[in-house]
Amino acid sequence: MWSSHKPWIPRPMLSVHVRMGDKACEMRVAALEEYMRLADRIRERFPELNRIWLSTEMKEVVDRSKEYGQWRFYYVEVARQVGNNLMAEYEAILEREMSTNYPLVKFLMASEADFFIGALGSIWCFLIGGMRNTGGKLMSGFLSVNKDRFW
Repeated sequence: MWSSHKPWIPRPMLSVHVRMGDKACEMRVAALEEYMRLADRIRERFPELNRIWLSTEMKEVVDRSKEYGQWRFYYVEVARQVGNNLMAEYEAILEREMSTNYPLVKFLMASEADFFIGALGSIWCFLIGGMRNTGGKLMSGFLSVNKDRFW
């Protein structure tokens, strides 16, 4: 049975997926500051925007987000990576249930957000972009921290 129920999120919401760690062997990874510069550019056009859904595996990124007092960050309280562990090692730390549920929550929140900042070259961002496009957010924008990559 189909339902029109969607997750409730405060609006407007910007979703930011910061990918670091082992992804550095595939593409240039960007620091949180680069994502936040793009967030500030969006905020110039939409001054009422002050909420960010932060999606990252890195503890350092969550810790650094506290330096941006003008933004209200939302994220899942979960164990995070410290350093450059392999993704498989990180998922093993989370155990099966959390390593399944946590990505699903991140994916749904990013898909429902009003704006999205990610990284071209990231499969996860590709999936989020595709879901946003098919879910009616084609014109809402996708900003990328790395312009040298394409899907």
